[in-house]
Amino acid sequence: MTQVGPPQFDPIPIGEIAQPPFARLPDPTSVFARRAGRLRSLAQRHRLGPYLKFIADLCDVQHRLQPGLPEVELPPAEDIVRARQFRMPPLDRKRFTREAAVEATWRRLLALADGIAMPDDARAALKRVQEVDSVGQAAMLGAALENAIPTEALADHIFVSAALQVHFARLASRLDAKALVAVGQSLCPACGSPPAASMVVGWSGALNTRFCACSLCGTLWNYPRIKCVLCGATAGIAYQEVAGGSDAATVKAETCESCRGYLKILHQQTNPSLDPVADDVATLALDLLLRESGYRRGAVNPFLLGY
Repeated sequence: MTQVGPPQFDPIPIGEIAQPPFARLPDPTSVFARRAGRLRSLAQRHRLGPYLKFIADLCDVQHRLQPGLPEVELPPAEDIVRARQFRMPPLDRKRFTREAAVEATWRRLLALADGIAMPDDARAALKRVQEVDSVGQAAMLGAALENAIPTEALADHIFVSAALQVHFARLASRLDAKALVAVGQSLCPACGSPPAASMVVGWSGALNTRFCACSLCGTLWNYPRIKCVLCGATAGIAYQEVAGGSDAATVKAETCESCRGYLKILHQQTNPSLDPVADDVATLALDLLLRESGYRRGAVNPFLLGY
């Protein structure tokens, strides 16, 4: 592992001033298909190739299950206004209910997942999830939303989290991005979930600015560079990479000496194909090295549960 120190900011072209929006909402009709394509590309010459292919197929299921789903039900308008006033996420995970769209998403994902290739352990996990009753389903959904998944059920919750990602992406896509506000350190302004990673983007009007990517609903929110996402510290920030790694130039870990935590930062302005969930999984080697160095992972990724 190599420590590269604080980066120099990339110059902004003359005539273009970065004025990034605070938040950018997900497009559930494209985000999972794009992620599946990125995972398949990564899998071609990767030592985690079989697992990346499995996750790619599962992301494809997330994409394919959506046509014809019941409409999602946003909270009442007055609740959304109240959430903004008190700087709370409008999609409150603690008030989650199993509406018709949730039930349909759950059933379709499990049915379509049955048709994809997967490791034997994942097949056994899928069967267990398919066989749970209503009480078990509620418990699994609650554990995934609270990021309190029992160690012995990590594999089962890959499918549960995949269903929740679809549902919450559909909910978040219907919010007003301009009405979202910061709700707390390292939390998504739409649903209050932790990030999967952060990205330096190349969008017009936001060139070379950083956005955190929600691990649940996929909302992106603007966050300063060279500032710990986890605790807000600006001193003791460094950047780690796997020495000689093929992705070292585009995927690094931002470490913080104040909280001894880290979050990956993807340089999407250099490689637009980078995806915060897919490339987080594909750079597991960086996580293992940082764990050996005593840093704690501050990200949540349903496809890296246990790491």
